[in-house]
Amino acid sequence: MLWSLVRILLFITVVLGLTWGAVRLLEVSGQAVITLPGIEFTLTPLQMVIGLLAFAVALWLLAKALGLLMAFLHFLNGDETAVSRYFSRGRERRGFTALADGMVALASGEGQLALTKAQRAERLLDRPELTNILTAQAAELSGDRYTAEETYKKLLTDERTRFVGIRGLMKMRLADGDSETALKLAEKAFELKPRHEEVQDTLLRLQAESHDWAGARTTLGAKLKSGALPRDVYKRRDAVLALSEAQEVFADDSSIEAREASIEANRMSPDLIPAAVMAARAYLKAGNKRYATRVLRKAWEVHPHPDLAAAFAEIEPDETPAARLKRFSTLTRAQTSHPETKMLLAELNIAAEDFPAARRALGDLPTTEPTARNLALMATIERGSGAEDRVVRGWLARAVTAPRGPQWVCEKCHKIHAHWTPICDNCGGFDTLAWVTPPREEIVMPGGADMTPLLEDRPVASAAAAAEEAARPSEGPSLLEEDVTGDMDPDAMDNADNAATEPTQPDEQSAKK
Repeated sequence: MLWSLVRILLFITVVLGLTWGAVRLLEVSGQAVITLPGIEFTLTPLQMVIGLLAFAVALWLLAKALGLLMAFLHFLNGDETAVSRYFSRGRERRGFTALADGMVALASGEGQLALTKAQRAERLLDRPELTNILTAQAAELSGDRYTAEETYKKLLTDERTRFVGIRGLMKMRLADGDSETALKLAEKAFELKPRHEEVQDTLLRLQAESHDWAGARTTLGAKLKSGALPRDVYKRRDAVLALSEAQEVFADDSSIEAREASIEANRMSPDLIPAAVMAARAYLKAGNKRYATRVLRKAWEVHPHPDLAAAFAEIEPDETPAARLKRFSTLTRAQTSHPETKMLLAELNIAAEDFPAARRALGDLPTTEPTARNLALMATIERGSGAEDRVVRGWLARAVTAPRGPQWVCEKCHKIHAHWTPICDNCGGFDTLAWVTPPREEIVMPGGADMTPLLEDRPVASAAAAAEEAARPSEGPSLLEEDVTGDMDPDAMDNADNAATEPTQPDEQSAKK
């Protein structure tokens, strides 16, 4: 509002000034005479001023006309002029409109439409760094792999788009399963942009798949420096890479390097079970039983695991069951309430033929957290305690359909692995295996029937009855012999299953009676 008032006042001031000047010129006496051949002009001062202004305007218009004529001549000659720039601006406007429509179509998943718009933008614009990117991505989305690949190669010629071209070709090679070429492209992309998180992850995975553990550790360090990885995760994954490197060194029988790598892996991540096992075996190879015991004890205090118990047994392989039970107290004193500790103690007592102690060690684990392993242990205890065959078969029947307990499960694709590996062989995930209980698959018996009533004609013994049965002398050999640190052999489970299902007909007839 104020600016409008100022402009009005300024306009009035200019008009008043011109009026005052015109009046002053009218008051001036005299005249100007302009003589031309045969013509004489007599002008008053006001007329002379008006004539000068009109002459100046005419000169300006003439200059503009000459400029327009010269521009038209340049336009006809093919030179860049204001006229050509005018048409160029219209062409550029249509090109950017097509480019924007192509980007919208690409984001909407309409690959063919995006490719059409990209081709139109390429015809209207002289901006290959923009149109080639859209063309390549649109062609890839629409399934035109040849056009996509050729366009990505064009992007390699420009410094500004070289990374985009390399990344696009890398992804296409990964889709084709050409890991070797994809690895080289990933290394080149990493050189151009070492802080790019997607390139870091891809390069790390490809290096791990190709067993380039040293290169993978370098890439992992770059992820830490760029802030893409927390320090605690970095330490564990670096330990995984060091452990993987140590495993290959062991395979090459280079014991000194293997010991150093495995011990380094255990130092960086003491809770990494395979690292602790390998470090302990490295110490054993060097004749240092004391350090091996300490490594396994610390790992057991963090996470009890059967592999740790197996490695602990290797420290004194020729000891008697009683001596082994006493030595294993180093482990069993820690994490006493953990299921793994209970099952380990039960196995040690079974090996020592102390079945009441084995039953006490298991406690209520077979009923509160039943697994195939602790139910098989319970069947062994019953057999060693002299229980009837139907009682033993009852425990084995439960073991057949019970969960297998914790296993190495990929947290990404949930595939179960028999042994720990740094890379999931199903989804290719790096450091995704965890010792957890997989989701249980329900097993439905035919007709919804349960096998247990056919295998035993009485309920599970109470605590008092179990204690009485435990006092009986053993009537048969133990199902678990010297190796008490692992799970029950799958073949033994199959044999037990067959043995448990064969005598069901007589029991069924007696049940009907």
